Amino acid sequence: MEPEGYWVKAGPGYNPKYRSTLWSLILLAQLGGSAQCDKRIRRACAYALDHAFGEGKFTLNGSPSGTIDCLQGNMCAALLALGCDDPRLAEAFEWMARTVTGEGLAPNTEKGAPQRYYASRCGPLFACGANNGKPCAWDAVKVMLAFAAWPHERRTPLITRAIGQGVEFLFSTDPAGAAYPTPTGGKPNASWFRFGFPVFYVTDVLQTVEALARLGIGHDVRLDSALRLVLGKQDAAGRWPLEYDYSGKTWVEFGNRHQPNPWVTIRALSTLRAADTSEIAQAASPTG
Repeated sequence: MEPEGYWVKAGPGYNPKYRSTLWSLILLAQLGGSAQCDKRIRRACAYALDHAFGEGKFTLNGSPSGTIDCLQGNMCAALLALGCDDPRLAEAFEWMARTVTGEGLAPNTEKGAPQRYYASRCGPLFACGANNGKPCAWDAVKVMLAFAAWPHERRTPLITRAIGQGVEFLFSTDPAGAAYPTPTGGKPNASWFRFGFPVFYVTDVLQTVEALARLGIGHDVRLDSALRLVLGKQDAAGRWPLEYDYSGKTWVEFGNRHQPNPWVTIRALSTLRAADTSEIAQAASPTG
């Protein structure tokens, strides 16, 4: 990290992937970093808010038009996990909720409207330009993870409505099959079924379960198949393998593919704990 609080180059910090400012903060959050324990993290959080945030939006280029759900959800969740307590986060959550429900937002074609959608963040219920204008489930999972981390006492009626709509969208198909809309109408991306570390804008079934479990829906029978999928990847020693990674793209490496991995195992166990399943004791046991 540079002394000013950014990585690689000054500015919004989206590029280059995955070593620039925003990705480094997302990774630090997943590693358990703390702004309370490390002043460098506090400085980096402040830098990101000063350079990649405005009018309630995290953006990839510093302009409101650069807003996109996966970045918004990732950054809101990461800053909360890092212990950032900046009043601008309340703006970010209100904007994020409004984009889900559509309340008070004009279509992206009405460029003179005070609040509108944009080319990438193009419509309600996670509609995304990168997904051919269809709802993007990767976006939805990031947004719902962030909402799950937002304290109950700070959830406005708008945020509560957005959570409800997001939950129903993620349950619009069996999360274990991940048959959500795709750009071409084809099969789900194979990455849904490969558990990895770190987790950036790509999403897997494990993170879907985590988002719903942390919202308090871990006992919903509609999650049963997904929970069985998660448990089915555990080996005889109680570990989970690394099936997807960013080898050569992040500052450090996190293990070898197809080998038992402590980071994926932590992800799986913490998700199962959040879901409060009866299989937790078995999952945590070294004998499987």
